[in-house]
Amino acid sequence: MTYDLVIGDYAYSSWSLRGWLLFEKFDIPRNVTLVEFSSDASVKEQMPSFAPARTVPTIRTPDGGIISESYAIAEDLADRHPDAGIWPENPKHRSVARSLAAEMHSGFASLRNACPMNLRQSFVWESPDAAVLADLERIEEIWAWARKECGTEDGGWLCGNYSAVDAMYAPVAMRIAGFSLPVGSRALAYVDMHLNDLALRRWRAMGLVRGAHLSFYDQPHPQRAWPGPTPLKAQAAEGAPVNDLCPYSGKKSTNMLELDGVIYGFCNAFCRDKTVADPEAWPAFTQVRAEHG
Repeated sequence: MTYDLVIGDYAYSSWSLRGWLLFEKFDIPRNVTLVEFSSDASVKEQMPSFAPARTVPTIRTPDGGIISESYAIAEDLADRHPDAGIWPENPKHRSVARSLAAEMHSGFASLRNACPMNLRQSFVWESPDAAVLADLERIEEIWAWARKECGTEDGGWLCGNYSAVDAMYAPVAMRIAGFSLPVGSRALAYVDMHLNDLALRRWRAMGLVRGAHLSFYDQPHPQRAWPGPTPLKAQAAEGAPVNDLCPYSGKKSTNMLELDGVIYGFCNAFCRDKTVADPEAWPAFTQVRAEHG
């Protein structure tokens, strides 16, 4: 059962991140189509076979249904994959998760408008305006409420195991991290969980090497180093790789990187470059390193 998933730019498309995480975190097969935010053509014009959809993310289900909007995608995937854990199993926890996810889908306009997601740069906004601070206060309030209701006050994901509500709030976490926004220690610990989540790190690694720089997302605030884990230092290289086949596609290695003095091969430049961006984020590459490193 394979879906078609349409997403926007990895570095900037917050809604696409949500949709992609719903597939990546719950191991649901998909074919991905990427639309270009830098294109002169609109998003709608770039996905004519997905009409009437005009936004990303959008999916085509195996039986031909077209679904736009990440919350609708979450609900449909949960119906079709009831054992995947997309929503919490406990009915009360599930209702809490759905409530928070729905509020995220419809709310926090001030935060979203003032702090567009940008996974290539991190800023220090020293004096957020009152509307953004009000959104942050509300986010902390409902995160704390979810933890109390679901018994997760000691930490972890909001409602127990990772679920759709965490995918919905991943871009919020990236905004808080990316703009150095003021939140309490418990909220910041939850943000750090997202920063360290390997799936999100894979998404960001692709965003660092795929797509054009979009000046619309530049900010007047001072920049700082990205607050997530520091990637291992890898670089593009030449030479004979220790692996004949790409760890992702299984195709012949033609593009190489060097890490800790060892040459590894990949089937194309994108496979190589996304790995250079964050080598530890990719389980398939980690396995190759364990075998040959």
